Amino acid sequence: MAGDAELLTKLQQKFEQGKYSKKGADGCMMCHRKTEGVAAIFDGIHGNPNVVKGPMAGLQCESCHGPQGKHRGKNEPMITFGDDSPLTAEMQNSVCLACHDDSGRSDWHLGAHASDDVACVDCHQLHVAKDQVLTTEGQNQTCQSCHTKAKADSHKRSAHPIKWDEMACSDCHNPHGSLSESAMNQATVNDTCYQCHADKRGPFLWEHEPVMEDCSLCHNAHGSVNEGMLKTRVPMLCKQCHSEDGHPSTIPGGNGSIQTAGQGCLNCHSQIHGSNHPSGKAFQF
Repeated sequence: MAGDAELLTKLQQKFEQGKYSKKGADGCMMCHRKTEGVAAIFDGIHGNPNVVKGPMAGLQCESCHGPQGKHRGKNEPMITFGDDSPLTAEMQNSVCLACHDDSGRSDWHLGAHASDDVACVDCHQLHVAKDQVLTTEGQNQTCQSCHTKAKADSHKRSAHPIKWDEMACSDCHNPHGSLSESAMNQATVNDTCYQCHADKRGPFLWEHEPVMEDCSLCHNAHGSVNEGMLKTRVPMLCKQCHSEDGHPSTIPGGNGSIQTAGQGCLNCHSQIHGSNHPSGKAFQF
């Protein structure tokens, strides 16, 4: 839009001139003290002048909103954030990343959120006493507002306890990006799962190849209608690989069949994640 282009040009000129206010936040609050939500920043960490690297210990409001210049009312624009901002998501994020450039955000530019033009303020709030996305409940609600498929899966009969806020999305994923698949916290899906499911890590004397390769080959981590978050019910899950392997290749019988009754294949092959028993080649011990 032509109007946005003009605003961006003016903001660039203001930065080149670098005319910051001598009054800092005091000057801003002369007008904005009655603006809804603005003063709440002083209840949070961004408004604390004792935080050495915080905005209030430096240029205060202008640390984020840019130099005041001749800004009085609408005489000159300031940097704004959100959907109505003339700045692109990348431009808005560059303001945040000027301070938040630690190792936890070093892979931001490689992540899906950055490539999808998600702005920091789409998830985070600054002018509040506490950013709700930093709480388990607030984080899950924020993530699920976009990731609706994961939200639906979390309400299925077998799922991680996301819907009770006993887990947060960030327990497995890094929303600020990572080098691993699906922005996992660890290098691989399995390494992420092992953080809680350490008993499945091994090494085992007898290893089940799909287990060692990728937990998500059998499980849907966000939830499933099947027991144990399995993608497909046993025995059909097992038959996807063992379709020509002796008795697993036979067609399951009725409810009395060893293949379908109880836990199906797991009635016998109970150590399906791996066995350390000398006779456990078939994962039966």
